[in-house]
Amino acid sequence: MGAGEPETPESLGAEAPSIERFLGEPTRDLASWRWLWDGDRRFPIRSHRGILGRLVVLAKRLLRPLVQTPQNDLWERQRVFNLILLEHLQRAEDLGRLVNEVHGRRLDHLEAVWREGLAEVMGHNDALFTRVDQKLDHLRRETRTIWGRLGSALARAEGGGVEALAQAQREHVYLELERRYRGTEAEIAERISHYLPLLEGRGEVLDLGCGRGEALELLAARGIPGRGVDASEAMVAECRRKGLAAEVGDLFAVLAREPERSLGAVVSFHVVEHLPAESLDRLVRLAWRALRPGGVLVLETPNPLSVVVAARNFWLDPTHRRPVHPQSLQLSFELAGFDPVERLDLRPFPPEHRLPELDLSGLPAEQRELAHQINGLRDRLDDLLFGAQDYALIGTRPLQR
Repeated sequence: MGAGEPETPESLGAEAPSIERFLGEPTRDLASWRWLWDGDRRFPIRSHRGILGRLVVLAKRLLRPLVQTPQNDLWERQRVFNLILLEHLQRAEDLGRLVNEVHGRRLDHLEAVWREGLAEVMGHNDALFTRVDQKLDHLRRETRTIWGRLGSALARAEGGGVEALAQAQREHVYLELERRYRGTEAEIAERISHYLPLLEGRGEVLDLGCGRGEALELLAARGIPGRGVDASEAMVAECRRKGLAAEVGDLFAVLAREPERSLGAVVSFHVVEHLPAESLDRLVRLAWRALRPGGVLVLETPNPLSVVVAARNFWLDPTHRRPVHPQSLQLSFELAGFDPVERLDLRPFPPEHRLPELDLSGLPAEQRELAHQINGLRDRLDDLLFGAQDYALIGTRPLQR
């Protein structure tokens, strides 16, 4: 069918219209009625049987022109009216078909949206229940811990009175402080994991101030023998609950009774800032004595070279005594006999917390030199204010000594 040609039943593949479709029970097809009235097609004069029938047919054929001619004007008006009516009916039919199609598409769309929304709601619901289960598990663990601490405190109170209860309360406050400000166990474990390659293959590791046992767990997972000591009974109880080797005690006393040259490594994470200044040098010397040749001492602590750390973050923990300067601690390492001594700067502040840098690309040439100098000043000031949040000193006991 060429462009602009009207659609016909034949072009649409429908049954071709004919006069026979109107004889007897008339067709309900609008296209056929349009074919009838548009072409002004005549119904045939039906034949009758016998001689009388043929005479009747002949009479009808003779009389048809006589009857039709006076009614041509009325007939034409009726034909035009019928065509107009058919056109409106066709439009109504097309509109109904379009409405049904659009309605069907909208129903399909709404059904798809409903399915997608329901799937999203169910997914959110599953995630919500998962989160609730996690919260409940956490609360169950917290409840067991609280009951354990309460029982421990009561047992200690029976033998130690009010002071034992006070000590239990102080330990609880410190545990909450660790949980809130130092980081989660997973975060601390991730930080400590960087030391594992250094500790593998050296022998047993002693963790001074082992806390909740993050380092001991990592060592056990890598097959590195290790044990810990901590002054907090609650911390040691948590380690033992995890199946880790830990004891309650004074780290100096434990380190002093270690056989000489028996350990592969001594580690201590965020402990030395809790100790009196005069005891640091003793700790380093006791560690050197307990380490076998090739053994390492790792001490990690907040970085006082960052003003933000030294003046603000450090004092979140009221049990901190004073920041430990890396140069003075390095001198203790060297005087004790460690060689080499390496310093690692750890946990830099994220870029969004640091001073912004001027973008030179959008500046005129005459302003770039000044902007470059300002950026240099910014770098020095930024290092002074921020820099790394922690640092670690790693000392090795030489093989020849």
